[in-house]
Parts: sequence; C-alpha cells; structure tokens
Amino acid sequence: MSAPAATSTTAASRERDGEPLIRATGVWKIFGPKAATIIGTPDAELPRTELRAKTGCVAAVRDVSFEVWPGEVFVVMGLSGSGKSTLVRTLIRLIEPTAGTISIAGDEVTGASPAALRDLRRHKVSMVFQHFGLLAHRRVLDNVAFGLEIQGVGKAERHARAREILGLVGLEDVESSFPDQLSGGMQQRVGVARAFAGDPVVMLYDEPFSALDPLIRRDMQDEVIRLQAETGKTMVFITHDLPEALRLGDRIAIMRDGAIVQIGTPEDLVGSPADEYVENFTRDVPRSHVLTLRWIMREPEPGEPVDGPRLDVGTTVRNAVPVIAESSRPVCATSGDEVVGIVDRDAVLRAIAGEGG
Repeated sequence: MSAPAATSTTAASRERDGEPLIRATGVWKIFGPKAATIIGTPDAELPRTELRAKTGCVAAVRDVSFEVWPGEVFVVMGLSGSGKSTLVRTLIRLIEPTAGTISIAGDEVTGASPAALRDLRRHKVSMVFQHFGLLAHRRVLDNVAFGLEIQGVGKAERHARAREILGLVGLEDVESSFPDQLSGGMQQRVGVARAFAGDPVVMLYDEPFSALDPLIRRDMQDEVIRLQAETGKTMVFITHDLPEALRLGDRIAIMRDGAIVQIGTPEDLVGSPADEYVENFTRDVPRSHVLTLRWIMREPEPGEPVDGPRLDVGTTVRNAVPVIAESSRPVCATSGDEVVGIVDRDAVLRAIAGEGG
C-alpha cells in the first residue's frame, strides 16, 4: 500500500470553540416492514443475515452518533455494505432515518418541515456524488451556476459567482465547453465547483472519486485538500479507500455492518486500533508515514536540557528521521514556542519497528 500523505493539521490540534457544526445522535436506518418497532428490542442486535431472516428488515445504520466541528474534514470509511453512504444521505434526509436526531449549523434536520429542508439543501449543504450528474445540454458555466439558478439568483450574479469558482478549481478556460468535451477528472471538478458555488456551510462527498483512474483520483484528492485549506469549508467525505481516508481526514469514522467501530485521527487508527477489524484495515500502512511526534514523544526528565533541534509536534516520524539522525541531542517537539515533549532515537526506532505489524 502506498503511503498516505500526513499533515500536521489534525482535529486533535484544532481549537473547538462553541458548538459542533453537525451533530448526529442515535441515528438508525432500518429498511423493511415495521422497521421502527425493532429498535430497542433484542432483534436490533442481531447480525444482518439473522435480522433479515427473522423480520424481513435490514439495519443499514445502527445507533450511530458523532459530531463534526467547523472547518473539519470528517471521513466516514467502510467496505461496501457498511452503511456509510446510507448514513451520509440521512444527514439531509435524502434517506429518512428511522430514529435519532441530526442537526446541521444549528438547524434540527430530523424535525424540519419540507420548506425548511429545501432551504437547508439549497443554502447550507451541498453534495458531490460519484456520478457527476452534469447537465449535458448546458455549458460548464451554466452547470456550475445551476444551483444558484434554483435559488432564484439573477443570471449576471450567478454567472459572476460561477466564474469565480471556476477560477478556484482551475477551469476558467472551459466555461463555454459542454460536459462531454471534458475528461472525467475535469467533469468531476465541474461537479465540485457546482457544489461550492452556493457557498454552503457543509460539503458532503459520497465516494466522489471512486470511478476515476488512480492518477486523476490523487489529483482530485489534492484539489479537495487545497480547497478546504483555502475556503475552510466543513467536509464530510465518504470512501471505502483507506489511503484516501488517511490522506484527507482530520478524523475518520470506520463503519462495519451499519455501526461505527472507531472514530479517531489517522494516528489513533494506525497507532491504537480499537479492535482486530480496524487493525486489519491499517496493518499495511507504514506507521512512520502517519504517526507524528505527538504520538511518540515523552515528557522531559527533571533537569534534562531542552536544547536539541526543534520540530513541530505535528511532524511525521518519517519527516523527523533525518533531523534526529543528524543530531547528537534528542529533538524537542514544539507547539508554537513551547516545548511539549522530547523525541529520542529509541522512540523513533520503536515506531518504525512496528511497521508491518
């Protein structure tokens, strides 16, 4: 498995002021007859095959709770059938949850009226799907401006906004082209631009790049990272691909059979998997490419000098190795101007020795 790029900006290092932007509590989605009557009974704990055989119902999402903070990239990851796509669709009630509560940007979603729900989807949340859904008979500019047109924005204003976003994603030269004149990667950029055009509070990505070839897929991941850094948008990203999740996510929720198995930073998942299922997922990930100094540092001993080379606490072990190898003194891990820990060669060797599990 190729190594994901790890960054020093993680949810662990973000300041969480105020309220989460998204809060989901006890969310269930059960498909089948009398689905709501199953929740709270012993049947709700049955494995999927047994539940279906006994009741004719399928529990796609089981008692899921999580929070997403402003500016965070929250990744939901799992294998096919784990419930991740169903979960993201319940957030804006494209699929009606069977039970639970969901709020986005202070608005209660589960109890929202049809008018309030339309307003939420038009103005606060945008969604990018695997299938781009571009309008073949409309030029790129009008595809990007389509959501604004639905909102009733005038032509001149929506075209100005669309051109601004096309410039943001590097497509200003193709505004007069039709979708079928573009490559798959460029079409997906148009889809992303259309989602950004309405200036939503939250971006939802449902496996948007899984149909693209690996090189284009990586380019699109880079684009998401860049756009998030430039715009500060809060993003919920669905994927079945672990390297993609590790590369994009501030925090990652791993799902299995409709339930969340573990929520944590990439470091949490790689360094301290919750169970064998998560451990198997992360087994082939090079630990030194994901773990940072924060994970392997120790507190300074009494009287120990802190005069070694300084590296930010979010530096990956891989990137710290050259500095540690060249220094006769332990590295000082810093947060701002403060030394928060000491990293010596033994700690680095232990981290690297754990690779390959």
